[in-house]
Amino acid sequence: MSLSPEAAIAGAWLIWLVTWILAAGWSARVASHHDLGAESPSRVLTLAAIVMMLMSYWPVTWGVLWTTPVNVGWALFILVVLGLAFTWGARLHLGPLWSSTAAPTEEHRIVDTGPYGIVRHPVYAGVLLAAIATAAERGRIEAVAGALVLIASLSLRAKVEERFLRRDLGDEAYGSYRARVPMLIPFAKFARAASAE
Repeated sequence: MSLSPEAAIAGAWLIWLVTWILAAGWSARVASHHDLGAESPSRVLTLAAIVMMLMSYWPVTWGVLWTTPVNVGWALFILVVLGLAFTWGARLHLGPLWSSTAAPTEEHRIVDTGPYGIVRHPVYAGVLLAAIATAAERGRIEAVAGALVLIASLSLRAKVEERFLRRDLGDEAYGSYRARVPMLIPFAKFARAASAE
């Protein structure tokens, strides 16, 4: 029995999840805590998205929108791996500044190099790329719905974090970073500028 793209994608997510959880202890000490209630709606949406994405692997489905050819499935698998690798690249690039919550760490500062020079929230961008590629490979209503909910959830979470970051790092300094680097979609500002010319 040969490996299918859907099994390879599930395996990639599982490896990512296990390693992400195992590395949870490797994070910076938080200097102070923000109101975590502001993050609650995005956490609920993220959980709903994960459940919907998982449901796309169950035998019972809400409906099949399309069937993905095997060669396209393997191309989507590569996108999943690239997205998940981008999240790890971002986490490793921050090193001791990494924190799993939207709270300032003891050595809090703007990092605008590596993945953070491409997008302001590379972990979310990588997860979204992987989720969209997964939904495209699955072709089921629940997978597409899960990816759409995840887009909404992580966009909301990024906006909440941006509010904290502006307050903690200064509106002028963080505003400059925001002006230079797009939030989630790489090169979005360049594309917008080119289309305006």
